Amino acid sequence: MRIRRGRRDAVHHLQPSRGAGAHQDQRAGALAMETISKRSLLAAGLAAGVAGLPRGAFAAQPGRKLGYAILGLGYYATRIIMPRFAECEHSRLAALVSGTPEKLKTYGEQYGIPETHRYSYETFDRIIDNPDVDIVYVITPNSLHRPFTERAARAGKHVMCEKPMANTVADCEAMIAACKKAGRKLMIGYRSRFQAHNIEAIKLVRDGALGPVRTVVTDHGFTIGDPKQWRLNRALAGGGSLMDIGIYSLNAARYLTGEEPVAVNAVESTDRSDPRFGEVEDIINFQLLFPSGATANCVSAYSVNCNRYRVSGPKGWVEIDPATSYQGQAMRAQLGGPPAPREPAPQPKNQFSAQLDHLSECILTGREPIVGGDDGLKDLRVIEAIYRAAREGRTVKL
Repeated sequence: MRIRRGRRDAVHHLQPSRGAGAHQDQRAGALAMETISKRSLLAAGLAAGVAGLPRGAFAAQPGRKLGYAILGLGYYATRIIMPRFAECEHSRLAALVSGTPEKLKTYGEQYGIPETHRYSYETFDRIIDNPDVDIVYVITPNSLHRPFTERAARAGKHVMCEKPMANTVADCEAMIAACKKAGRKLMIGYRSRFQAHNIEAIKLVRDGALGPVRTVVTDHGFTIGDPKQWRLNRALAGGGSLMDIGIYSLNAARYLTGEEPVAVNAVESTDRSDPRFGEVEDIINFQLLFPSGATANCVSAYSVNCNRYRVSGPKGWVEIDPATSYQGQAMRAQLGGPPAPREPAPQPKNQFSAQLDHLSECILTGREPIVGGDDGLKDLRVIEAIYRAAREGRTVKL
């Protein structure tokens, strides 16, 4: 069972192990090693975009499926996202961007993408002249989210960016500013917001079925493998488990309470003799206090397999285990009677195609995404506070 994406296309000689269990990106540890060097990709990602007004700011034509360019052809992109376009009503796969020529050829032929719509990281800026591409979906190591988002915006393209949004609050703010300046929409890939069980849990809370939320308990982790993978490289990942799988615990606490935390406590536990954790953290447990008085106890780990949450109030509780996996979610609830399994209301689309179509629908109708850049920024602000609380051994107020 997988919970997060693998973004291996962007890194040389890295065999990620799954952002979803070993069971999560061990998720994809058996995949072929990448052929593009980190130096080459970083240079491409940080290169300046095309100057001047975006020639690519083409208006969406009514009735036309909006075209996505997938940037980064790792496991999550090729095995999870790209096959889902077949189920989309408003979105289609229109272009590919990769540092690996073999992947561009293989997936280009598989999905009927013409050579004119296949880009390297170095030639990516030419996408400004491609009217078939409306949206760029950035699925790369975290440190490259900002440069590619900025380049996509300068090319007049809307952006879907994987989570975490970036490595720092400053990077998030720059990404938001770039898209705002270009008049393009920015959405963050919080796919669980489009998953049926999570939608049901949020609805139960908002409808008052539990009474006021008092506690959230959420644990997310997987046993990470190859010490050389990019997720264990601080420069590429920005941190360890918290920047990868832990963001599911944080984001769930925020969307279940419907509030933003005002105070954070945290403690880290990392075996620095383990070759996997020379640069980043393994376990980081954190507590959040919300304005209503609700609290959240959260786990993030690279050495424990877990994926669950429970939200509780005076009238009862709801739990999902697994909660944010690619599939297989199971819900139980205690709502005025004994605990029992609960099936959510069916959704017309799975979480992946629903996420893709949501951004297209927002572009076509002028609405804002339910998980826009501001949502990604809010997570990063809390993440920075969590790291500070763990480092300084004190409560950090937000």
